[in-house]
Amino acid sequence: MENMVHVINHPLVRHKLTRCRQIETAPREFRELMEQLTVLLLYEAMRDLPLAESDIITPVAAARGHFLTGPEPVFVVVLRAGLGMLEGALRLFPEARSGHIGLYRDPETLEPVQYYCKLPDGIEGHPCYLLEPMLATGGSAVHALNLLKEAGASGIKLLSLIASPEGIEAIGRHHPDVAVFLAAVDVELNKKGYIVPGLGDAGDRLYGTCQPG
Repeated sequence: MENMVHVINHPLVRHKLTRCRQIETAPREFRELMEQLTVLLLYEAMRDLPLAESDIITPVAAARGHFLTGPEPVFVVVLRAGLGMLEGALRLFPEARSGHIGLYRDPETLEPVQYYCKLPDGIEGHPCYLLEPMLATGGSAVHALNLLKEAGASGIKLLSLIASPEGIEAIGRHHPDVAVFLAAVDVELNKKGYIVPGLGDAGDRLYGTCQPG
C-alpha cells in the first residue's frame, strides 16, 4: 500500500495545513485554506491525465499545444465536510459533475451510518476523485468507496487533508487499488476517533458549529 499513499510535502501545503490546524483560524479563512489545499492535492493527483498535441496559433506564431483528452473528472464528496473541498475542485474543472454521499459516525461504535447518496449516472470510465478531508478510522471512506465501485467507478483516487495510520491501514485492507493523496499523516486516533493532533472536526471548523469536547 505504501506506493499508493502520496503525502504532498510541499512548503505551501505545509504552511496552509498549519493554518488550518490552529484553533484561532476562523471559519472564513478555514474554508479558503481547504479550497486552496484541495487544488494543490489535485495538482499532484492529476499528473496522469492524458494529453493530446494539437496545432495552435499564438499572437506571435504557429505552435504545438497540449489539451486534456478523455472524459471529464467526477468529484464525489463525503458530507458535510467534503463540501469544503468541492469548490476548489470545481474551480479547476467547472464543467465536472459531482456526487454527494451523506455519512455520519455513530458516536458509540464509530461505524459509518449512511443517510444520503446521489451519484452522477454513467461514471464508468471517468476519472473519479473522492473528497474526504479527514481520514480518521477510515470507515466513512471505505463505505464511500464501496458505493462508488458498486456504481461502476474505477481508478478512484482519495484526497484527504490529514490521515491517521489507522485510516491508511483501513483503505489498504479494503481498497488496495485506490491511490491516496494527503497533506499529512498524523500520529494516532484518540478514544473518540479524532485524529491527533489533527485540526478538530473539519465540518465544525468550516461552518462555525460546536467543537467536540
